[in-house]
Amino acid sequence: MRNFISKWLGGTAPEPDPVTPSIAPGRRVYSIGDVHGRVDLLLELHRMIETDAAGYDGVKVLVYLGDYIDRGEYSKEVIDLLLETPLPGFETVCLLGNHEQTLLDFLQHPTAAAGWLNFGGRDTLRSYGVDPGSALIRSDLGGLRDGLEERLPRHHLEFFNGCELIHVEGDYCFVHAGIRPGVALTDQRNDDLLWIREDFTGSRQQHDHVVVHGHSITEEVAFHPNRIGIDTGAFYTGVLTALVLEGEQRRLLQTGVHA
Repeated sequence: MRNFISKWLGGTAPEPDPVTPSIAPGRRVYSIGDVHGRVDLLLELHRMIETDAAGYDGVKVLVYLGDYIDRGEYSKEVIDLLLETPLPGFETVCLLGNHEQTLLDFLQHPTAAAGWLNFGGRDTLRSYGVDPGSALIRSDLGGLRDGLEERLPRHHLEFFNGCELIHVEGDYCFVHAGIRPGVALTDQRNDDLLWIREDFTGSRQQHDHVVVHGHSITEEVAFHPNRIGIDTGAFYTGVLTALVLEGEQRRLLQTGVHA
């Protein structure tokens, strides 16, 4: 966002008028929150976005905030949709979520990353045709890793490895989880971008950009002066959210929500 410098001779300088964050003219941004295996909701939201964007002559940007996999039943199908049927006419940015990073960690170090199986990994294994079983012991983990490695399409692995961590549009930046307050975007740690919660969501500190993020579920979209949280818990609420930004305007498209 724009910086303001006021110089006064004596007295106390008044606070500058707040500046409404904006997107560059001629660009419209759609940002989609955490999908978590709900390919049905993603298909529905894609249709809503296509209808909404019909006739718009500017640059259309679609930013996914990560966490495409786990918890829902159709993780593989979500990735298939993103890779095989992208929305035509859009610049597409896919950010990395902590769940995708943990899948990658599991492929490299299954014992160290075994916790993934307890927060959605079992669902993703099943979607790729790997049966995780009802109980696991340490010796099972290598076999599960091998099964996933065998059945995970190469282009899916390349997709996960190619996801970005930060995207900036005008006065907004887009990340999966949030940022460390007081730290420049260029100095952010990957762990914070993927995992941070209360240290970010509980902060009122203004950042250089308004941060659009997922990761921390809220019943309603969380609009704050320094951040906008759009993870509305799609995998169990049925509400998948897209934030639409154009100029100084903000609006929402949501599945399962009717005016």
